[in-house]
Amino acid sequence: MKKITALIVDDEALGRDRIRRFLKEQEDVEIVGECENGEQALKAIRAKHPDLVFLDVQMPIMDGFEVVRELDPDESPVIIFITAHDEHAITAFEVNAFDYLLKPFRKERFMDTLDRARQFLQKRRVVDLQEELLSMLTQGGAKPGYLNRLTVKTANRILFVKVENVDWVESAGNYVEIHTGDKNYTIRETMTALEEKLAPERFLRISRSHIVNLGAIQELKPLFKGEYAVILRGGTQLTLNRGLKELQKRLEVL
Repeated sequence: MKKITALIVDDEALGRDRIRRFLKEQEDVEIVGECENGEQALKAIRAKHPDLVFLDVQMPIMDGFEVVRELDPDESPVIIFITAHDEHAITAFEVNAFDYLLKPFRKERFMDTLDRARQFLQKRRVVDLQEELLSMLTQGGAKPGYLNRLTVKTANRILFVKVENVDWVESAGNYVEIHTGDKNYTIRETMTALEEKLAPERFLRISRSHIVNLGAIQELKPLFKGEYAVILRGGTQLTLNRGLKELQKRLEVL
């Protein structure tokens, strides 16, 4: 199991020693550094990317609040402020601190905070793994930047639809309808955004409201004023009102 990496920041050696002793009793925690001022802390956080930071509020050069405000949201670890003044508690939560410990804190209070931070980090790792899995399943063997599967979320499950099985896509405001064989799926996505994610050698937008899988096209029939009927496998008929030459060119080399 991956250990929780922790950084200790306090301008007082006794304060760092106390936190270090408590953390060393935990088999799942690894101390990756100690700092005695905010400037050192900022550099250490950016260099070592700790999961958890015990951060003193009052320090020379840069205080704990300034450190947090300098961090980008994507690089911010779980912050537990250490302070000797309880009036700092409100500010601590205003900068999205996980918790704060009021000096002199007892071991029981420290362990309670650590346990809650541990549970929070475990949940966050599960979410990160889920997002990574979704990304892997979505990208699959597609070329970089293009989807191999579409993710369809329902009330009680998540489906993955291979784009090669998609016959056509229809606009529905801020949603799109995915048509594959005799099944339809709705996903929250705009046509423009989805178009950019589909491989252009396989999919083409033939109108404002429709994107087609070139491999699903069986026939083109002229209509009027330059428009054509696009006949898909299964008999679906869509109207092409732009990109005829591009479509013919793509179909010739498909």
